[in-house]
Amino acid sequence: MRPLMIAACFALTTVASVASAQEAAQATPAPAATAATAIKGNADNGRQLTYTCQGCHGVTGYKNAYPNYHVPKIGGQSAEYLTSALTEYKKGARKHPTMQAQSQSFSDQDIADIAAFLSTLK
Repeated sequence: MRPLMIAACFALTTVASVASAQEAAQATPAPAATAATAIKGNADNGRQLTYTCQGCHGVTGYKNAYPNYHVPKIGGQSAEYLTSALTEYKKGARKHPTMQAQSQSFSDQDIADIAAFLSTLK
């Protein structure tokens, strides 16, 4: 099962990278805001950081194995919403074990970068 997930993540990251490169010339990422200060997100760095996100959020119609629910599409959401959501997971205000674990590894700059990249996707 693990090799299949890794292969799926790799394939989705490749597709997202190609799509991102095509859209990068057309879209300027919006700066992400935090409670303390506004941090400008770097979409290129965000693209590198989202490789694990694509494994769940990049599969159309994908349902998480435990608990069983629909995984939301995050590509194209506003940078502000994505920054807020990741920050809330990191602080424990939003409850989802996988998302809380993922967000713990991100700095505020990482979150801004991820939000900048994902907000450019369609």
